[in-house]
Formats: sequence, structure tokens, C-alpha cells
Amino acid sequence: MRPILRIGTRTSALAIAQTNEVISALKPLTAAVRCDVVPIRTKGDETHDFGSSTIDNKSMFTKEIEQSLLEERIDLAVHSMKDLTTEVPSGLVIGAIPKRENPRDVLISKGNKRFAELKFGTRIGTSSARRKSQLLASRGDFDIIETRGNVDTRLRKLDHREFDAIVLAAAGLIRLGLEKRATEYLSPDLMLPAVGQGALAIQVREDDAEIRELVSQIDHTETRRAVEAERAFASTLGADCRTPIAAYARAEGGKLAIDGMVASRDGRKLVRNRMVSDDPSATRIGQDLAKRLLTKGAMTILEAA
Repeated sequence: MRPILRIGTRTSALAIAQTNEVISALKPLTAAVRCDVVPIRTKGDETHDFGSSTIDNKSMFTKEIEQSLLEERIDLAVHSMKDLTTEVPSGLVIGAIPKRENPRDVLISKGNKRFAELKFGTRIGTSSARRKSQLLASRGDFDIIETRGNVDTRLRKLDHREFDAIVLAAAGLIRLGLEKRATEYLSPDLMLPAVGQGALAIQVREDDAEIRELVSQIDHTETRRAVEAERAFASTLGADCRTPIAAYARAEGGKLAIDGMVASRDGRKLVRNRMVSDDPSATRIGQDLAKRLLTKGAMTILEAA
């Protein structure tokens, strides 16, 4: 094993925390190896006007890191799984998916008001089309305010009363040690998570057998199977990250259960369904659910989008 492992990641506090989580998992396997974190700024970290962007928003958060990996300037990369496009660049593979953190979304509100207690016209900050559509599908009176920035920035805006509540991924709060800020963990029945939410992707070069063997030892089979189903669901729908889609898969009684959703951005049209299957192919399960939704009205929503 090489004496130093160069691990590429985004520069945010959350990205660094996620990378340190992976390093902690690798340490028992690499006692004599030094792990160096290599922070890499991506176009997504520099760009603020996502709405007018004509490129795939997801690649904005990974392209520079993937290029560094392909050019052998780093040995592996740690990504939030939900940042990865469903098509991995040629020459790279997802070498490991560690055990998933809580995949749900959380509500954080002024006065710690739970979702059912939010008043008419509550101003909720989010930049996610997925969250916006589900919030409006549940309560059409909400005033959804576009907001961007890292977790700390969004919490600060809430504290400065720019809005009454925000919705964030539970995993991010937990990894930053901020879970006490959560008012309520939202049920997937109300807020279905993003594809891959809570999971990390360890990306490596396809031809680097040494690193592939190393990271494979922290792969979590149950999480990988769930994430593969969710990503197959998204890939089959062919939706980009501005289209409100969601999927959540998990082991259930020896089978794989997956819920999927497609919605219009205003939440007025929403198609959702669920499958439980013992098919050994998680990819096929995700694909089958997507096809089911397409026949139940998702195609019309996607075409309109």
C-alpha cells in the first residue's frame, strides 16, 4: 500500500466532515498509511445563479474532483451520493458506499413549531425542487422562498428571520453535530428523500486495483443495494436535478422496498408509488418502479417539465 492516500473532496465543512468519517473507517485497515485531505473547489461552489444554468447542476459539484481523480492527482474521492450523476464518468467507479446516515429531511422552525403547527402562509426556505413540490402538495398556502448556501448559512438566515422555517437533510445536521437544531424529523410519507440522501460515495479509478480492494472493505451491502435501486429509478426516468423526483429504498423483511415520486414544481401534480420485491437485482427493482410511475402519469409531468 502506498504511504499516503490523497482523498479529494469539496471544501465545505460538511464535505470535510464526511471525508473524515471515511478516513475513520479506513484507519483500522491502513494503520501505516497517512490520509491527506485534498479540498477541491468545484464550479458549484463558485456559482450562485443555478436557475439560468444550462448544464447538469449535479456535475457542477463533482466534475473538478472527478477530473483530479482521472488525472491521478488524488487517489480517491468522497462525495455526497445525491451529488453524483447517475452516469459515472468512464474510467471511474463507485468503489464503496458506507453505511447510510439517516436519509430523512428535517424541519427547523422559529419557535420550534412542528409541521402540523405551522401557520397559514408560513415562509419556508429551500432551494430544492423536490422539497418545494412536496411541501406545496401538502400545504398549498406555504410561501416557499428560494435560498442557497451551506448548512450554516441557511441556519443563519433562519435565525435572522429571513423566513419562518427551513427544511434540510438530517444527515448533514448529524454529521456537523447540529442535530439538536432539528425541530422535527419529517416522515417519508410527507417528504420523500432525494435519491441517495444520507449516503456517501467513495469514487476510485477503475484500474486502481489496490485502492478498489481497500475501499471495498467499508462497503455496506444493504446501503449499496438501496442506493442502486434509487439511482436506477432516477436514471430510468431521465429527469435532471431541477425535476422534482424522489426515491427511498430499504431492506424490509428480507426484501427490498422502494418508494418513488415524480411531481410538478408547484406540487399540483404528484405521482407516487411503492414496490416490495425479492428480485436479486436492485437495479431492476428501481427500473420497474420508474416504469410503473410513467404509466400512472409521471410521463405527462416530465414532458411538461
